[in-house]
Amino acid sequence: MKDHQAKLTLIEQLADGQFHSGEQLGELLGISRAAISKHIKTIQSWGLDVFRVQGKGYCLSSPIELLDIEKIRTYSAAPNLELIPVIDSTNQHLLNKVGDLDSGAVCIAEYQQAGRGRRGRQWESPFGSNLYLSMYWRLDAGMAAAMGLSLVVGVAIAETLQEFGCPDVKVKWPNDIYYQDKKLAGILVELTGQTGDAAHLVIGMGLNISMSNRDEFSIDQPWANMIDACEDMPNRNQLVASLIDKLTATLKEYELVGLPGFLERWNQLDNFQGREVRLIIGNDEIKGVARGINEQGALMLEMEDGIKPFIGGEISLRKAD
Repeated sequence: MKDHQAKLTLIEQLADGQFHSGEQLGELLGISRAAISKHIKTIQSWGLDVFRVQGKGYCLSSPIELLDIEKIRTYSAAPNLELIPVIDSTNQHLLNKVGDLDSGAVCIAEYQQAGRGRRGRQWESPFGSNLYLSMYWRLDAGMAAAMGLSLVVGVAIAETLQEFGCPDVKVKWPNDIYYQDKKLAGILVELTGQTGDAAHLVIGMGLNISMSNRDEFSIDQPWANMIDACEDMPNRNQLVASLIDKLTATLKEYELVGLPGFLERWNQLDNFQGREVRLIIGNDEIKGVARGINEQGALMLEMEDGIKPFIGGEISLRKAD
């Protein structure tokens, strides 16, 4: 893994949003101002807005709260927590270590170089703007018992955000968190295991917190930030801790009650409940009124000939207009 310590030290210095001269930064790191300039260009490529003003030095467009593993541990009881500021993918990192992990192990990052979403799509992951978190969970009931797990994870995330003062956060079938019909977070559940054996799950989430508008050109759908959805912007480290604890508690509950135990909670949070929607299945489009989900996690769609369930990985749900 490439050593990014010099760049991370620069970001720590710039996180206060104040100007820092190239000379001072060079002295701190023991490198030339030319080397500082080179590191700054890399930091900018990670999605951080760094400005340079002649005679003043370098400055971030606004202060950022960096993730701090010790602060997170003061809020959370999570026993196995790893913070890797710059990573290819938090999900892939845990998948690579499945045989060595205890259930509930967590990896968080500030920046993903190869973050991915549903169907292998790239997940935009600018440094320090969002939250990238993955959890490993061993499900002894096996692969079949994991059906609908992304729906349950959605409930856990939405309920946590509502507790942090984001009252209008909703869930969208099958694996997104929405605010005002815009994507606030995505969920990616990846499974490994053998039939008849325990299922090994890696549950990843990417949550937009304060992503810059300049990133919108590389995102193919409307999106929102937590700073828009919340009455007061939460402490980022405390938010991470609460999400970890909520996910842990929710997964333990899921093992006991399965998806049926979450139906009422999911349907109460459903962004499209009672609304006209479109289902895009390959080249086909089906219209109807969303009526929540059933005990198998299928989307229930009311059409002229009655209510029918739809389930599968190649279905996209969109609002009717």
